[in-house]
Amino acid sequence: MTLKQGLSQADAKTYLQALTKTGIDARVEAEPAVELNLADVQHHAPASIQPAPTDPESPYAPPRATVGETEPVFATLKPFSVEGRIGRLRYLAWTMVLTLVMLAVGSVLAVFAIALISADSTAGLIVGGLVALILFIAVAVVSIQISVQRLHDIGWSGWLWLLNLVPFVGSFFPIVIMVAPGTNIANRYGPPPPPNSTAVKALASLWIVFIAIVFVAALAGGFSAIQEEYESTTQSSYDSGSVTTEEIDVEPAEAAEPAPDSADDEAEEAPAPVDSAKE
Repeated sequence: MTLKQGLSQADAKTYLQALTKTGIDARVEAEPAVELNLADVQHHAPASIQPAPTDPESPYAPPRATVGETEPVFATLKPFSVEGRIGRLRYLAWTMVLTLVMLAVGSVLAVFAIALISADSTAGLIVGGLVALILFIAVAVVSIQISVQRLHDIGWSGWLWLLNLVPFVGSFFPIVIMVAPGTNIANRYGPPPPPNSTAVKALASLWIVFIAIVFVAALAGGFSAIQEEYESTTQSSYDSGSVTTEEIDVEPAEAAEPAPDSADDEAEEAPAPVDSAKE
């Protein structure tokens, strides 16, 4: 009967002495050598892995199913909608595109209007006015939609756009829309907008060029107006300082009546006194 295996020589002797003291006849035997032969190895198909037993679900356990739809990482861009979100650079880029389109179409309409005025076409002017009105309404609607999406990115309601119609507040509220940062995580209006592309950055940078051109044009116009005003003032001062002489026609004085030479002449010319008694 084998009691212990795999003991070292010292441990085996100690264990044997302990057994001998208790009256057990024991001895140390060498372990047989183990030889492996590949021919004796039998190939067995791996047993199918059985799923681990699971505990019965508790009626109080929370549901494990996915509740609701999984939101995307970034929002879908919708230029012609009041739903969605856009960042500051994309807001500037889309506004620049809208401005360029408006300037291009407005220039074409202006050329046609001048041609129609030259041709004295009343019907053409009416049609051109209707087209300009439709263009103005379309640009206004798209501009409102873009502003509402920008407000959504900040986390504000789109109805705040009506502050643009309030006096004094509407003068600086568009600047707030352009400057206020948006949230980098999803809010109640959806996930954040996608990263800005190179085209968006380029279009947004055009505002710097546009503002610079407007500023230079305003300065040039101001200097021109000041110069014209100065020249007009100088000319008026020169005209008021110069005196124009006019010929004054003096009429000859009427000949004075000759004065009487003496008192005798006056007496002769005077009528003789009349005697009332003789009459």
